Amino acid sequence: MRSFLTFGIGVFAITVSAQFQNSTNTTVPTATTLNGTYYGVHHSNWHQDFFEGIPYAQPPTESLRFRDPQSLNTSWTGQRNAAVLGFMCYGYGATQMVLGQFISENCLTLNVYRPSNVSSSKGLLPVAVYIHGGLFEHGTGRDPRYNMTSLLQVGVQNGQEFIGVTLNYRLSYWGFLYGNEVANEGVANLGLKDQRLALQFLKENIEAFGGDPERITIWGQEAGAFSAGLQLLAALMWPSVTADEWQPLYDQFVNATNCSTSTNTLDCLRSVDADILSSVFDSDITTDDHPNPVVDGDFSQDVGSKEMQAGHFVRVPLILGTTRDEGTWQQYVVKNINTTDEFLNMVRDDGLNEDAANEIARLYPDEPDQGIPATLEGRPGNETGLGYQWKRTSAYTGDMIMQAGRRLASQVWAGNDVAVYSYVYDVLFHAHWWQTGSQEQDDIAFLFHNVTLSEALSPSDQADQKDTFEPLSYLMCSMWISFFHTLDPNNHPVNGTNVWPKYNASSPENFVFDVNATELSRSETDDFRSEAMSYWIDLFSTNEYPK
Repeated sequence: MRSFLTFGIGVFAITVSAQFQNSTNTTVPTATTLNGTYYGVHHSNWHQDFFEGIPYAQPPTESLRFRDPQSLNTSWTGQRNAAVLGFMCYGYGATQMVLGQFISENCLTLNVYRPSNVSSSKGLLPVAVYIHGGLFEHGTGRDPRYNMTSLLQVGVQNGQEFIGVTLNYRLSYWGFLYGNEVANEGVANLGLKDQRLALQFLKENIEAFGGDPERITIWGQEAGAFSAGLQLLAALMWPSVTADEWQPLYDQFVNATNCSTSTNTLDCLRSVDADILSSVFDSDITTDDHPNPVVDGDFSQDVGSKEMQAGHFVRVPLILGTTRDEGTWQQYVVKNINTTDEFLNMVRDDGLNEDAANEIARLYPDEPDQGIPATLEGRPGNETGLGYQWKRTSAYTGDMIMQAGRRLASQVWAGNDVAVYSYVYDVLFHAHWWQTGSQEQDDIAFLFHNVTLSEALSPSDQADQKDTFEPLSYLMCSMWISFFHTLDPNNHPVNGTNVWPKYNASSPENFVFDVNATELSRSETDDFRSEAMSYWIDLFSTNEYPK
């Protein structure tokens, strides 16, 4: 579930008393929440209202650093500014590097976008809350790739208006620090707890913006998709690193910040200057480590595969899917694997024992026609640096990290008679990337109807576009918006479109989005690499699965 996961859920049963003020005929839109009134900005060319940088929690600074997020505890008269995007959270990766230094610990904010020319007869609108990805290490709700403007326009065009929300949550070790001290205080998985508090804030206040608190859909991509799934399960899909296993890294952070002599090292870390602590988190200490959610006995009780198979999950309709060639993404796959011995060493390095490694080598033979991507015939050339066994390695990686989890969740939902719609995005977004195929993140621009915007595509990428790119994007957006409204992706006005079938445990099918298909889509049986996928699904619930 590393790609997109979407589900509809009414989060938390709380009485709503916020006041909605329709701003159709006003220049400055306002919304009165339980804490006070915000003013946003009206964009007349789009007929949309933007409310940005709205705090949903107290700033997680000073004594609140490395603690559970705290609800807002202030109220005010007059109006506060919600016309400017808030800071990004500290993070380490491409997003923060590209978008600049708009970074602060005081980052727990969300953004609300709504159409402003909606008839009052429409009533309260459904709400779509997007959780960004970034490997739990980087990313932000202010990323222009997640611009809601075009997606909202599709909703208006289709007569299915909705309200869009993006948000920030704590990242990297700011949000996912672990160790015995963290476990003892019960303050692990803070980024996930941030998300949950944001959902509670929306449940209490979204009516102030014209949203329906009983029709909230959560969706996300990559780490955002995992986050959405974790909010559903409160359990991890994979075995977790323990506090003891985390402890050496925690101790290195303590030593690097001169906190080793403190009687309470976590309190000492709370007092370290944010920029100094950030430089430690982004130093050579963490080169081989990646922060992730953990099973902490609090937010996350157990491994997700066990919880799902026991029926312990929120039974709401679900869309989930992947790109065709997720395993080729540079953040996941290991390059330059040329021999079976190197392949086995890679599998062992992932944490699998000798028996499991040998079984994996059998399930993923060195036969290019069984690997991915299919767009690459045979093997890559030596000059590429991808490796002689590139297609074998990519298939292994993609199934381990993403495809097996998608298939398991689809099977469990369908087996419990809960509607689930599984898809595969099969578009060669970049014609010059035939050696990597349709990979992670390629579907983002399509799902935000941004395939022609410079923020989504570079000039060279735009030159690769087919005439069917925009119609496919419109179809995908229409199906997601239909789900926001009806929990079924098929209730949209696009003519001449195939029906997206519910996943059926006895005859499972994926809905394939394909610019080369006659109707831009088709269905296919979900049975690729079935023996290997079954092996992974069985391995999920054991301690042998890679952590």
